[in-house]
Amino acid sequence: MFEILRMRQKLLSEGASELSYEIREIVKKADQLKKLGLTISWENIGDPIQKNHKLPQWIKDAISDLMKEDDTYSYCPSKGMLETREFLAKQTNAFGGVQITAEDICFFNGLGDAISKVYQFISRTSRVIGPSPAYSTHSSAEAAHAAHEPITYKLDPNNKWYPDLDDLYNKVKYNPNIVGILIINPDNPTGMVYPLETLQKIVAIAKEFNLFLIADEIYINITYNGARAYALSEIIGDVPGISMKGISKELPWPGGRCGWMEYYNRDKDKDFNRFCQALDNAKMIEVCSTKLPQVVIPKIFGDPRFKVYREETNQNIGKRSKIIADILRTVPQLTFNETFGAFYNTIIFRDGTLSAKQKMIIADSKIKSLVEGWVDQDDIALDKRFVYYLLGSKGICVVPISSFCSELQGFRVTLLEENEDTLIRTFTAIRDGIVEYLNS
Repeated sequence: MFEILRMRQKLLSEGASELSYEIREIVKKADQLKKLGLTISWENIGDPIQKNHKLPQWIKDAISDLMKEDDTYSYCPSKGMLETREFLAKQTNAFGGVQITAEDICFFNGLGDAISKVYQFISRTSRVIGPSPAYSTHSSAEAAHAAHEPITYKLDPNNKWYPDLDDLYNKVKYNPNIVGILIINPDNPTGMVYPLETLQKIVAIAKEFNLFLIADEIYINITYNGARAYALSEIIGDVPGISMKGISKELPWPGGRCGWMEYYNRDKDKDFNRFCQALDNAKMIEVCSTKLPQVVIPKIFGDPRFKVYREETNQNIGKRSKIIADILRTVPQLTFNETFGAFYNTIIFRDGTLSAKQKMIIADSKIKSLVEGWVDQDDIALDKRFVYYLLGSKGICVVPISSFCSELQGFRVTLLEENEDTLIRTFTAIRDGIVEYLNS
């Protein structure tokens, strides 16, 4: 028998229990089924490369050429390459709103790194309110820092997924611990793009209560079907704020792990300025972020071909969103909204349509046994139950909306499959699975 040892002091933070990422967690389930011979369609994660997207050769050549230069392999400045930060500051300043310099930009190893740093340095008792459904990286990191469940404002599926501004206002007004408001625009997981008036009202709330704003703008240049996303820098006025951007979705280069923060109006608030300085210092301690993607940015984003490539890619995403809409909006038990930005759609089951007795046919006995074991839990969310059956029956991996810090029941899909026949086949199977499940 081994002696059970106890640490001298409590090791694990109270907030660690709030860390979860169902987008990746469900992969573990899918991999188990894959080992049993099931072919999986991965609709759980926003990775264009995984879904057959091919980068133009000129982009690959630009990266390849830089990799041949010895200097590419050296350290870079802690805040990031000066040339790249100057390039990005010029892009932001061209909007004509708040003006920044290279010193207002700091690079991180992807937005996940940036997000964790932001919440790490907010005081333990202070909170940032974010949207619900919530992107898990934000909600988990914020809840972990506070050792308490996330504070959220509602996105309304019955109003195009626009924010419930009354809900936001009242929660800010009556919770003095809230110091910031998170905006995800375009939104993940809903595919919503914030109207200008909505953004202006959120800025007004922040100004009234002396809050700062965080805008996750990783998808800011990925809009379609006539939509236009307004950047935080355009409308923030004199309110302190941080914009988070990166290359994983737009280039796309998700494996490059390259994101950055832009600080707005540091000079307007001493506490906010100290906060930004702490973020810079944290990166200094780490020495620097990965250099190669930083060096690439001006050469690719500054190339006239990139704008053309991005516009064509956006149009294709918009076309796929309409195909998906034509297939899924025919199911009366669903609340379905078309998307106008990002890579996703969130589909909601109407109240009362899901139960703990519904099933889909799973022909393989081993797969059936696994799935039935997964759903045989008293506290399992009803939409997660559906997701597991969809995975086992159809081999399609989606993400339950209850895992996005939401009381709603539904699932998130991606709009990324570039083979149109595969896209139609996959979403027809999802529709048929829904019908079978609800009628079982």
